This record gives sequence, structure tokens and C-alpha cells, in this order.
Amino acid sequence: MTVLSNRVLEMEESVTLAAGARAKALKAEGRDILSLTLGEPDFVTPKNIQDKAIEAITNGSASFYTVASGLPELKAAINTYMENFYGYSVAPNQVVAATGAKFILYAFFASVINPGDEVIIPTPYWVSYADQIKMNEGVPVFVKATEENHFKVTAQQLEEARTDKTKVVLLNSPSNPTGMIYEAEELEAIGNWAVEHDILILADDIYGRLVYNGAKFTPISSLSESIRKQTIVVNGVAKAYAMTGWRVGFAVGNPEIIGAMSKIIGQTTSNLTTVAQYAAIEAFTGPQDTVETMRQAFEERLNTIYPLLNEVPGFEVVKPQGAFYLFPNVTKAMEMKGYTDVTAFTTAILEEVGVALVTGAGFGAPENVRLSYATDLDTLKEAVRRLHVFMEK
Repeated sequence: MTVLSNRVLEMEESVTLAAGARAKALKAEGRDILSLTLGEPDFVTPKNIQDKAIEAITNGSASFYTVASGLPELKAAINTYMENFYGYSVAPNQVVAATGAKFILYAFFASVINPGDEVIIPTPYWVSYADQIKMNEGVPVFVKATEENHFKVTAQQLEEARTDKTKVVLLNSPSNPTGMIYEAEELEAIGNWAVEHDILILADDIYGRLVYNGAKFTPISSLSESIRKQTIVVNGVAKAYAMTGWRVGFAVGNPEIIGAMSKIIGQTTSNLTTVAQYAAIEAFTGPQDTVETMRQAFEERLNTIYPLLNEVPGFEVVKPQGAFYLFPNVTKAMEMKGYTDVTAFTTAILEEVGVALVTGAGFGAPENVRLSYATDLDTLKEAVRRLHVFMEK
């Protein structure tokens, strides 16, 4: 008897979590490892947010269940966030909160996908999209975003991929792993295409506050009423507020879909941890200066490390506009070192010079590697120095 389900047997392990775990294991053995794997700010959660969480614990508010979709006060805070950064309001029945944006994505797919439904995913893509779709018996359809077009797809490419089974198109801007941002005109063309063909837009906006060097993040849901009605926005506190460990994600959009997601949450995790909800309320409604402080730090790291990485033999990098990743093409580097597989290449870098990167294979980009610059400049500079050493051996 086969004990495990086909669903699990067919599922890929998250390459980002696997790379992070391998780096931690080697560190535990006493190895000198510089890990640039996980998308996690190296800042601690701002004190005003910590204080609100502590207050909720001490006054007893955090001790009890809430409704599965989130506290009314949290939904009101998310509405404030939407008004401030998206330019429009949302009603309580258009908002759901859950244990991280990752689970919000899963709840969305579980709510809208029937067996055989197709979801268009531009590549490179965040590692969990495809497997979450497969777990819900959907079919991921990949459309390649080329480096020549700054890792962005066009409405024409999406049209070429569309079939009568296409139900969702997924957009992640700024992108993980490329850091590229869609311009308003590009989004408008994609949004109007989706409206014309009655295709849902899943907008993963988790990095929307982290943009650099004058770049602008445009939410696709803000472009028109018709596009907004077609769009489910996914966001959270993890990246902009340095709250990865709090696991707070949310979605806003069509009340019917939001209601279905709430039902999924009610039968799986139940409510998001109550104390984290009170922390998120403060994040969304409290002072926003710490977000800008972190954004400026990431911008400085990007501008410092990007030219240095471009000098590593065989590494070719398109400068990102947002998020906190660099995604160099290492085709020439692999040729120089005699590798044909990017995962083997990243493993060799880890074992030989102690720099942990993430293979691009899990992002649908077997010519690339991903490194996070969400760590201090000294670590980043030393990591690049070691990459030079590796390539020049």
C-alpha cells in the first residue's frame, strides 16, 4: 500500500526553504556560511508594533478566538491601508486575513479552481505558485518573461497562452525573484485583456512598498473599476514591516471569492493568531516612517552590491526596481566552470566558498540564481568577494 497521497508525491519542495535549511545545517556544523537565501528583512519588527502586541497580551485581548476571516478592527485597518496606498476603499465583506500571504494564496486557489482549470503564470515565478495550483487540481501554464523585456510579459503573450480553460492570470509586481515592476500602461493592457475574456487577476503585491531609485509601484486594481472587479489583491505585513515571523496576510476583492476563502480558512487554520492581528492593526494604521527607513537601507544595498555582482566573471544581472533580490543569469559562469545544471552550480558555490544562493530552477529559470540583499552590506560584500574566488579558481 502506498501511504502518501499522489498530491504530496507530485509536490516539489520549496527551493528557497531547502536552501535556507541547508545553509543553517552547515552553520550548525561550524562552517562559515553566508546565507543569501531567504526573503526576510534583517530588521526587527518596529517597536510600536511590538508594544501593541504586548498590550494585547497583557490586557487579555489576545487570549481568545476571533472570527475566522479576521477581527473587524483588522479589516478596518486593512481598509485604511488600501485607502492610503491603493487609493480606494473596501467593505468588510471584501477583506479576509489569514496565516501569511502564502496561505492566502492557497485559499484563493482552493476557492476558485476546479480540476483542469488553467492559471497563467509568467516566469520566472515565486516557487510556491505552481505547486499550490497543482494541489488544487489546476494546471499552471507558464509564459516566459524574457530578460530582454525586463522579465515582464505582454498582453499579446497572455493571449497566445489563453484557452477556454484559462481562469486566472497571476501577476507579481514587484517580482520575486526578479525585482522588476510593471508600468501602468503595461498593467492596463493586461487588465483590459483579462476583463475582455472574463479571466480573474491574482495580484501578488507583497513587495509593493519596497521600490527603489525613483521607480513607482502601480497596483493593477487601482487602474479602473472594471479591472478592480476582476482582481483579487494579495498582500501582508511580512516584507514592508519586517514581520515575517508574525504570519499575517490578507486579500481584498470580490465578496463572493473572499467569502469562499473565509470558508476555507474556517475549515483549516481557523483565525489568524489573535496577537498577530493586533500587531497588524498597528502596522497598517500606525507611523510608517520605519518602512521608509528600511526601504532606504535596501536601496543603498542594491546600489552598492549590484555593480559589484556584475563584475563577477560570468554573472550578468538586470538591475531590479523593487523587492530585495538579485537574479543574475549565470549561463556563462556555468560554462566557465564546467557546469550544465544550475542546482549543481549553486551547491558547488555553497560547499566550496560558503555562499548560499537559491537555484533558479525552482523559479522556472534554469539559467539564473537568486540572492537576497536583505542582509547587511558587510555580508553582501564578503559574499561577492567569495563568488569572485569561486569563479577565479
